[in-house]
Amino acid sequence: MALLEVKDLSIIYRTPFGIVNALNDITFNIDKGESLTVVGESGSGKSTLALAIARLLPPNAKYVSGSIIFDNIDLLKLSSDEMRKIRGTGIFMVFQEPATSLNPVFKVKDQLMEAVRIRYEREGNIFDENKAISEIISVLKDVRMPDPELIIERYPHQLSGGQIQRVMIAMGLLMRPKLFIADEPTSALDVTVQAQILRLLKDLKREYGISILFITHDIAVASIIADSVMVLYAGQLMELGSVKSVMHEPKHPYTQALLSSIPRISKTEGKLPIIGGSVPNLLNPPPGCRFHPRCPFRMDICSKAVPNLTKVNDIYVRCFLYGQ
Repeated sequence: MALLEVKDLSIIYRTPFGIVNALNDITFNIDKGESLTVVGESGSGKSTLALAIARLLPPNAKYVSGSIIFDNIDLLKLSSDEMRKIRGTGIFMVFQEPATSLNPVFKVKDQLMEAVRIRYEREGNIFDENKAISEIISVLKDVRMPDPELIIERYPHQLSGGQIQRVMIAMGLLMRPKLFIADEPTSALDVTVQAQILRLLKDLKREYGISILFITHDIAVASIIADSVMVLYAGQLMELGSVKSVMHEPKHPYTQALLSSIPRISKTEGKLPIIGGSVPNLLNPPPGCRFHPRCPFRMDICSKAVPNLTKVNDIYVRCFLYGQ
């Protein structure tokens, strides 16, 4: 059963230089307990999508069309106050830079305590500080935080980046959201800590039964955490399917190119393939399929019309190679 249904979502940004076409007709679902990884280069619209779902877009952004249905509620029809009640206990978001996620002047304990207090208020329960502390310690242990009793007495600057991300994940678990949005939460961390956080999220999805929307520019990450993979390019959805199908039998030339550029084990395999050209300027995107200027299989029609999403086996792909 779908927890999140995004249909025909289009978003623009108004800038001094013109209109940026950030997202165009994005449609997908996330089921309860499912993890979906969104993959794409910088400028593909990944973070815009995450912020749009949480209703945290900047003032110069505009929802042009579409709907975002979360737990049978149309988020785009809610007032700011109504949406504020859904954030945290309904949708929780972990951002890219861990160092900016916590208030530097408050101890970890105080900030996690506030998360528990908010949840208690929304559930209509009386806040109990001793009970809250016990719950905080328990959840910090769940996120594999060593010495949680010591950690909660520290300030954010006394923690490493990996510890801060674990605190943020713990904060989300304390608020018991139904959807966990992680916007490149490991990009600022070293490789070893990245792997630990990815395994942690995968374990917590199983243990807590939460749904996860995971944003990354690294398609290799998808194989670690995802049930399904969605590939974005320049604001268009190019491919969507199960992680097994997309990773092993990709249909879209862009997805194929991303996968071919992943380093393998051997150092003697020669130069890695690259995707020629660059991501288009979304102030003036190319007509038709936005990937066609870089696509080795482009046809005349690719520059004239936008292909529809076509189902090929269990993958949805936006490409004229598969008929329309």
